[in-house]
Formats: sequence, structure tokens, C-alpha cells
Amino acid sequence: MCTAITYKTADVYFGRTLDIECSYGEEVIVTPRNFSFDFRHTGAQKSHYAIIGMGIVRDGHPLYYEAANECGLGMAGLRFADNAYYFPLQEGKENVSPFEFIPWILGRCKNVEEARKYLSNLTLCDTPFSPDLSLAPLHWMIADRDACIVVESVADGLKIYDNPVGVLTNNPSFSYHVTHLCDYMALSRESPVAHFGKGYLTPYSRGMGAMGLPGDFSSAARFVRAAFVRENALSKTDEMSSISQFFHILGSVEQVRGCVLLEDGKHELTAYTSCINLSRGIYYYTTYDNRAISAVDLHRCDLEGRELCRFSLNTEQKIRWQN
Repeated sequence: MCTAITYKTADVYFGRTLDIECSYGEEVIVTPRNFSFDFRHTGAQKSHYAIIGMGIVRDGHPLYYEAANECGLGMAGLRFADNAYYFPLQEGKENVSPFEFIPWILGRCKNVEEARKYLSNLTLCDTPFSPDLSLAPLHWMIADRDACIVVESVADGLKIYDNPVGVLTNNPSFSYHVTHLCDYMALSRESPVAHFGKGYLTPYSRGMGAMGLPGDFSSAARFVRAAFVRENALSKTDEMSSISQFFHILGSVEQVRGCVLLEDGKHELTAYTSCINLSRGIYYYTTYDNRAISAVDLHRCDLEGRELCRFSLNTEQKIRWQN
């Protein structure tokens, strides 16, 4: 389970939590402009926009969880169990497998408007990466400085939703989450005003305007909580203030080890939280056991190269002693 958001100050930021029960060897991966993407059904793409993001590398191929390109377009895939549907190959369509969907879009599109055009003739096909690496059920959020959309491949076709909320979680569908927000329209950051008991009822605590804000770990609750916190969060416009606030927003939906028990006895937790400055191409992250922010700058890599640049995660807790 995961939560993705956008956030805008002077620059625009895009990122997510990855909520999972175990690590698969995630790394920060930079794909330079001349790395050859060998897409299964659309052919090789030997020249494209440079990309930075989190993922794993299998057989020399970057499998991104979320990423952004040098133009400022970001994209994240989030688990969409029970609803995601991938199709057999369709003649006359651009057949793209979900495992290559992020680089396929980010390699050729500089903004959401261009992504929409490519999506109009796209089929997300049921071709797995390999026999031992099956397709994950996903839906995706795509965002730039001015727009945000959600893409869902379901049994009755490819759905594209405008996303004015700037948030995405997991199952059910995005349309459900937006409708569900209507149940919380009365929430406020302001102190509540009595509609009965006037003259003798007054708030006994600060923050009571948000009473009823869901606090559980379900995808529906996280969507509402992230939307409320994101909309009300205030930040200065400098870089340090902006990224600090971004991590605080996603901190409101973090999964704590031990609170979500899975059927196999494992526990889900927030393995990492990412924040990408789409305007500058900087990838920031924290991990469950390392709250210090680490960063990789896309533009400090050789973007004209042909080989992936890979950065292992800083996962060990660092404490700054003051005496």
C-alpha cells in the first residue's frame, strides 16, 4: 500500500511512500539520455529524456516504482489489487507492459499534455518481465507543474482521470476516492462553531475542526488524510522549507511496523518516502530506519551516457550528537 502526492511552492514537488513488508533491493536509479530502452512490443528507444527515480534493476533494465524526467514530469505506480486489468496484445495499438510504462512515458513526454496524447492509443498489455517476475496490479499518477492525472487500466478499458486533489493511494478506484471525500467536506483547520448548544458549548481543545478525520491505515483513510493535510499545509518557498513540509505531509500517512499484520505473519511498513523536486531534478528520500534526508541530483550525473547510474540507499539511522 502507498500514498503519492504533489505539492507546489516556488517549485513543484512529487513523491510517495512505499508501504511494503520487505525490501526488493531498491536503489535510486538515473537513466541517461542514451541508455537503450528495449521495449517489448514498441521497439528500442535509444535516445530519450533523462530519468531519475526509485526502483530495482533486473537484467540491466530499470524497473521504476516512481520517477521524474529532466523536463519536470513525474510518474508513480501504486498498488491497485483486484481492479487492475492488463490486456492481450491489440493490433493497431501501442502495446506497453506495465513494468515499462514509466520509462515509456517519461522518456518521450515533457508534460502531462503530451502524456495524454500518447495514452489515447495505448494498451497496457499482459506481458510479464519474466516467467519468475509477474506483473504487479498498479494504477499511476502523472504530474507536472500545472496538471495531474491518474491512469487506471481496468476490465472495460484505460481510464484517465483529472486529479485536482493531487493525491493517490490504492484500491478502490480513483473515482471512488474523490466521491468519498464528500463525506469529509465539513472538516476544517479552524475551530468549530456550535450549531447547537449555542451560548454554553465551546471547544475544549485546539484542532477540533478536524474531528472525524480518519486515522486508520486503509487506502481510503490515507487518501482523505493526505488530501486534508496537503491542502492545509503551509510552507515558505525556499527549498529546505519546501522539502521539509513535503516529508511532514507524507508523514501523516506513514505505516508503523507492527500496526498492519498481513496474512503471512509479516508486517507492512513505510520502507521509504520520496520527494522529487520536478523543477530541479533532485530526488530526496528517507527510509524507515534513517530519518535523515538523502539526495541525488539528476544533473550531477552524465546525462549523455549510455549506462545506468545507481545509488544504494542510506538505510542506517544517523544520530547527530550535540554533547
